Amino acid sequence: MPTPSSPPADGASVRIGALVPLTRPGWVQAGRHLLAGLDLAVHEVNAAGGIAGRPLELVVRDTAADPGRAEAAVEELARSGVAALAGEYHSVVARAAAARADALGVPYLCSSAVLDGLTDQRTDRVARLAPAQSHGWRIYADFLLGAGHRRVAVAAQPSVYWASGTGILRDHLAARGGDLVELDMGALSPEAACEELARDGATAVLLLTGIPEPAVSLVRAVRRDRRLAGVLVGAPAGQPEFAEWATELGDDGAGIPFLRYLPARLGPLGARVGSALRELLAEAPSFVAFEGYDTVTVLAEVLRAHGTDRARVAAAWPDVSVEGTRGPIRFSRVPGIGVWQWAWPPVQVVDRDPAAAGRFRVLHSG
Repeated sequence: MPTPSSPPADGASVRIGALVPLTRPGWVQAGRHLLAGLDLAVHEVNAAGGIAGRPLELVVRDTAADPGRAEAAVEELARSGVAALAGEYHSVVARAAAARADALGVPYLCSSAVLDGLTDQRTDRVARLAPAQSHGWRIYADFLLGAGHRRVAVAAQPSVYWASGTGILRDHLAARGGDLVELDMGALSPEAACEELARDGATAVLLLTGIPEPAVSLVRAVRRDRRLAGVLVGAPAGQPEFAEWATELGDDGAGIPFLRYLPARLGPLGARVGSALRELLAEAPSFVAFEGYDTVTVLAEVLRAHGTDRARVAAAWPDVSVEGTRGPIRFSRVPGIGVWQWAWPPVQVVDRDPAAAGRFRVLHSG
C-alpha cells in the first residue's frame, strides 16, 4: 500500500485526523479497508497538487473500538491543529468522537457509522456519509417481509447500537403485521439460543452480535441444528461483507443476507477506484473502503474551496456537491438526525452465493 499519510518533510501540510479501528476488539478488517480508502484518496489529492499547493496529510489514530480512546484521540488531534476529522466505523465510538469534536469546534466527517443519534443535539460541525441506521435497517426489514418472514428473532448482545437496531426492526415489522422476539446473547450460549429458536417458531434469526464471536459460533450452531433447517440467518450490520467471514465459516457463511452501501453498478470513478483498492488490499474492496475514499474526496473539495479554518469548513457542509464513487454527494438536514447527512447512499441487501462463497448476490435494493 502507498504511504501518502506520511508527514511531508517541509511541514507545510494540511492535516486531517483519521479515526480508524486497527486493533482488537475493533473490527480490524473493516478498519483496514477504511484506511485503504482514506489513504488512496490522499495519495490522489496530492498527485493532483494537494490543497492550494500544500500536501494533504492523514494523521491516523487507532480507536480499537474504544469510545474513551477515541475521545482522547480527538482531543490530541484538536490540539495538534488538524483542519478536520474523518473516519470511524463503530457507531458507539463515532458517537463519542462526534461529541468531543463538536465540543472542541473541530469539523468531523463520519465515514461509516450509522447510529441515528450520532450526536445528542443538532450540530453544524458534524456530517456523515453512511446512511442512518433507521434508513438502512427499514430497507432490510422490507426485504424480510417480502421474503415472507413475519416472525423474526434477533440474537443480540447488549449495546446501544444493537438495541437501536432491534427497535427499528420491531417497529417496522409491527406496522406491517410482523413481530420480533429477542434472544439475549449476553446470557445465552449459541446452543441455548437454538433451543429458544426451535420453541419460538421464528422463520428468521438476525445476528446482532460481534465478529468473530459469538457470531461464528451461533451460525455454526444454527446450521447444525436440524430443527432449524428452514430458518434464515441474517446479518443486517454487514458481518459477511469481509473475507474474514468466509475464512471463519466457509460454506456455512453463505446465504446470510446483509446490508451494504453500493450501487447496482459502479460508474467510471467508482470502477477506477475499485480497481485501485483491490490492488492495494489484495482482495475485493468492501463498501467501507469506498466510504473512506469518498470521505477524503469531500474534505479535499471543502478545503480547496473554503480554506483550513475550522469554522469555515464546518459551515461548508450544506454547500458540498461532490461526485463520489457511489454517486453525487450532498448533505442535507434529515428529520430526527442531528448531523448533516448524505441522504442517501445506495443501499443493497446482499448475500454470499452458496454456489460460490466469494461471489455476492444482490437480493434487494432500497
